[in-house]
Amino acid sequence: MKKRKIILDCDPGHDDAVAILLASSYEEIDLCALTIESGNQALEKTSRNALNLVQYLSLDVPVAKGEAKPMVRDAQICPEIHGESGLDGYEFPPLYKKCVKQDAVTLLKEMLTKDEYTIVATGPLTNIGVLLKKYPEVKNNITEIVLMGGSIGFGNVTPAAEFNIFCDPEAADIVFTSGIKVTMIGLDVTRKILITNKINEEIKNINNKVSALFYPLMKVFIENQKKVFGFDGAPLHDPATIVYLVKPEIFKTKFMNVTIDVSKGPSYGRTNCDQFDYLKLKKNAFVVLDVDVDAYFEEIKNCIKKY
Repeated sequence: MKKRKIILDCDPGHDDAVAILLASSYEEIDLCALTIESGNQALEKTSRNALNLVQYLSLDVPVAKGEAKPMVRDAQICPEIHGESGLDGYEFPPLYKKCVKQDAVTLLKEMLTKDEYTIVATGPLTNIGVLLKKYPEVKNNITEIVLMGGSIGFGNVTPAAEFNIFCDPEAADIVFTSGIKVTMIGLDVTRKILITNKINEEIKNINNKVSALFYPLMKVFIENQKKVFGFDGAPLHDPATIVYLVKPEIFKTKFMNVTIDVSKGPSYGRTNCDQFDYLKLKKNAFVVLDVDVDAYFEEIKNCIKKY
């Protein structure tokens, strides 16, 4: 079986952590690198979280520290959801893993000069935007960009904008206008996949090293989502990108034109998804519209059981 080579660009983050453990568990995926940026917390914290996860999961994967702030706007972080550390809920053992010497954009350039990869993006798109602006020639070796971000309908930080896109709309604009195959999994779908206390207890009962990490992280994640949004569960946004790569049949997608609002007005960061082709513009993104929620959580449970 030929594995799909992926680079996971992320800002860990509770749901990013689940994306990392899924990517490392699937036989169909070859997780080749983690590139990190600010987002859920500041860069130093998201980088440390990535290293802690790689060490805890015993992964032999390079971790490269990337962009500390967006291309144009001021940095945005989300401590009300992810806590002071960006990954509140678990006390990791002493950290000995270190980031590679290359920064994330340099590592991406080096890897994409030599081989083809799918880029999975679960945070702001800053690293990828900077990469494509500095080294546009590498896009020929990007098979696809599968990202969690955006929304057809509503936002989660403004009425219009979802957090990952809102953090760096200019980088998102570069990605969506790049001509690279883009698959977008937005809030319309990810807010349907709520991990509840009941599901979290079921995963706790798997009773292995990963469930022992997963349970307390999700407990905090669920509590914070309740405080901020009033949800009776936490949307597992980011792991949807990984499940999509392996089980696309449990998702419904539609090819459409997507533009990013970079006007800096009230809709700054909105993903304008022309689902019904009103504007007759060139289609540039596969947008996920729906997911089989039960099948999604079965995938997560099955992956955790592999450890």
